[in-house]
Amino acid sequence: MTLIAIEEHWLLPQLNAADESAVLNDQGDHQERLRDLGAGRLATMDAQGIDIAVLALTPPGTVALPPDDAVRLSRTANDRAAAAVAAHPSRFRALSTLPMSNPGAVVTELTRAADLGHVGTMVYGRAGDLFLDDPVYDDFFAACARLGQPVFLHPQLPSPAVRDASYRGFGPATDLALATFGWGWHLDAATAALRLILRGTFDRHPGLQMVLGHWGEMLLFWLDRADSLSRVAGLPRPVSHYVRSNFHITTSGMLNPALLQHALSVTTPDRLVFSTDYPFQHPSRDDITAFLKHLPSDADRTRFTSANAAALFAITL
Repeated sequence: MTLIAIEEHWLLPQLNAADESAVLNDQGDHQERLRDLGAGRLATMDAQGIDIAVLALTPPGTVALPPDDAVRLSRTANDRAAAAVAAHPSRFRALSTLPMSNPGAVVTELTRAADLGHVGTMVYGRAGDLFLDDPVYDDFFAACARLGQPVFLHPQLPSPAVRDASYRGFGPATDLALATFGWGWHLDAATAALRLILRGTFDRHPGLQMVLGHWGEMLLFWLDRADSLSRVAGLPRPVSHYVRSNFHITTSGMLNPALLQHALSVTTPDRLVFSTDYPFQHPSRDDITAFLKHLPSDADRTRFTSANAAALFAITL
């Protein structure tokens, strides 16, 4: 069975100090693993049984950079990822990095990266004071829909104001963990997804496809309440409709059968895709094999392990 993992991070050394959350890249052997786009990464993939990894620059990418630096280093990152794919074309694909702090340059770099062979892009919910649903990014979403470039909406460090209000008071390490992988990252990403829906993004661009990691960044578990927003916002369809029609959901290495069962109860098997969130999660081949047994059928296993990702990112198997 072919196995495609779609959220497999790498690191451009020039970007490692761009944001406080980058300190998480320094834990254990993360730095070494993130920098390796060759033999070491391929050996890990072989050990896990992963055939194709879709590479994505690790957070915070270029989102925290000044506009000119964001353009320059986004181009550098996209060129580097394209070179890695060219060196191992049967094993790697890549998501592009975009200069979201420079909205006028985003579509140009998206198009250039697509021409390089990038199969989608990874963005975040904010760039400085700009939310991803700001009208200034509407041309970007139109271009993604037109070019068939799925958008992976990845978590990011909450704003300073939100951190001050909700994530302080425990000491620097705990404050950062609470604001990032322990809670804040995921709530922030779910809110960004909801804002896109409420802004009417998918009514204007019905073909636009997005990805949420970590089993939907909490959003799948609150759809009953989120649906009530549709009436207030004047949307033509419930929030849950957009989640089922415009979002794919990936595991991010959280191979918990209970989360799978809940996801299957609120969305469809053709919307679920596999990822390990490399190198931040380390499922073994046995872990992956055991988890796959919880898919309802062989057809659903094939969808989850390869067919859904191949269709979404136009990967030829």
